[in-house]
Amino acid sequence: MTVLTEDVLAHIGSQSEPRVEVVTRRDIRKYSIATNQTRSAYLAGDVAPPLYHVALFWDVVPLEELTTDGVSIDKLLPKFPLERAMAGGLEINYQRKIYPGDTLVGTRTLTDIYEKSGRSGPLIFYEVVLDVKLQSGEPVLTEKTTRILR
Repeated sequence: MTVLTEDVLAHIGSQSEPRVEVVTRRDIRKYSIATNQTRSAYLAGDVAPPLYHVALFWDVVPLEELTTDGVSIDKLLPKFPLERAMAGGLEINYQRKIYPGDTLVGTRTLTDIYEKSGRSGPLIFYEVVLDVKLQSGEPVLTEKTTRILR
């Protein structure tokens, strides 16, 4: 029995509007301190440590617009018939380092939605790819997030 409808599957390929973020030395330093980095280049803000980009492209919303687990509602996603979310994986391919003064452009694409059968019933998997480039178009990184719904 399938829980995915053609309406849900029609969202594959949906893309967010590009989001532009400017990297600052201060933000790199704050992130580095908050994540307990030890390399002096990170702490000085000379270069961003791995995973710096993750929260950079999150929506900033009022508290009342957060879900019970503290995440904003992802407007890229359709309404799924299953709602309990679990992490399914994160794959990041870095093409270059991130430096202060970089203007990053991030675009998210819903690349796949599929279903599998689990021990306790159907599972829905979806994949979202975040493509980050410099404003000039030079690739910075590609991040693929897989989530599982049950």
